[in-house]
Amino acid sequence: QVQLVESGGGLVQAGGSLRLSCAASGRAFSRYALGWFRQAPGKEREFVASISWSGSTTYYADSVKGRFTISRDNAKNMVYLQMNSLKPEETAVYYCAAGRLLRRGARDYDYWGQGTQVTVSS
Repeated sequence: QVQLVESGGGLVQAGGSLRLSCAASGRAFSRYALGWFRQAPGKEREFVASISWSGSTTYYADSVKGRFTISRDNAKNMVYLQMNSLKPEETAVYYCAAGRLLRRGARDYDYWGQGTQVTVSS
């Protein structure tokens, strides 16, 4: 069992940056792949980025490549999402998730946080 709590969301102007954090508790955190997803009102939850248990492999959605960076600190049970050059269309609730395998699909993740709101103003 893994519990996840996101933080760091807020209001930012277009072109600005935010750093999301996700604190994890529970057993064997370092054995889980971690992902960030987002969901805008009226839209499906979409993949943003994921990172392997060791941190050696990362995946990104094409729309965020070069602007977002996912990282993790297994000693602190933390995962981060650095978001730069944010766009208004990226306004959404951002979720942290943990799963056994490094995947891009939401259904592949077993544990989810409650989400943190990111609002990008134009």
